[in-house]
Amino acid sequence: MDKTHLSSTNEIIMTSSTGPYQQEPLTPPRPTHIHSSSSSMSSPSSSSSSSPLKPNQVGQVILYGVPIVSLVIDNNERLCLAQISNTLLKNYSYNEIHNRRVALGITCVQCTPVQLEILRRAGAMPISSRRCGMITKREAERLCKSFLGENSPPKLPDNFAFDVTHECAWGCRGNFIPARYNSSRAKCIKCSFCNMYFSPNKFIFHSHRTPDAKYTQPDAANFNSWRRHLKLSDKHPADELVYAWEDVKAMFNGGSRKRALPSTSHYTEGEI
Repeated sequence: MDKTHLSSTNEIIMTSSTGPYQQEPLTPPRPTHIHSSSSSMSSPSSSSSSSPLKPNQVGQVILYGVPIVSLVIDNNERLCLAQISNTLLKNYSYNEIHNRRVALGITCVQCTPVQLEILRRAGAMPISSRRCGMITKREAERLCKSFLGENSPPKLPDNFAFDVTHECAWGCRGNFIPARYNSSRAKCIKCSFCNMYFSPNKFIFHSHRTPDAKYTQPDAANFNSWRRHLKLSDKHPADELVYAWEDVKAMFNGGSRKRALPSTSHYTEGEI
């Protein structure tokens, strides 16, 4: 079985059935993708305080220079997706934002009526709103970067590969080689069983029946949703590996086309 070993925070060693990958330093991850008017993200309600987070605690995060209301839900500071959509992503349609969020594997947490009232009073949601989806700061920066960032490939060693798996049909395991991922249809995944190469959206429909495999009905309606089905084999990957994987998945994930919209909010209900 392939495993990812981290000898230090700046090194990744990948091993596979065909032999170990050469150990090379991996560029340390950026501390955050969130841009603000200062050099780092501002969140006075939590990150700047050593006190524990309190339920429904209101704060503020500067995201790409725009203040976004945050709220503590289940011990996590979450941001209002509707406010992000109506400010930073106002040039994109509801469907574009929704599809991109699903492709990135970002799940919204619906706030309670009490939490919604808190968001209204904080100015994040209009009085007429009936619900609102909340996402984490990390998810917010990933979503915004996919629209507003350059999404350039992460700096990885030439012979580096992600050990990945999927559970569609009988499931499969392979090596995702970023150096080969130069288009959405690039055959950049090498199957660990048959050594054949597949594009990401074809690999999730490629499987091998092994003694321990369990059959899962493939989701044919989402043929191109490989970003949701393809996962790192390591159940507890290091943060730098996760960030690099997220950067790779953000590539070729829709165009950068911007659409002029009416001045009215298209996310007033906070739907997801």
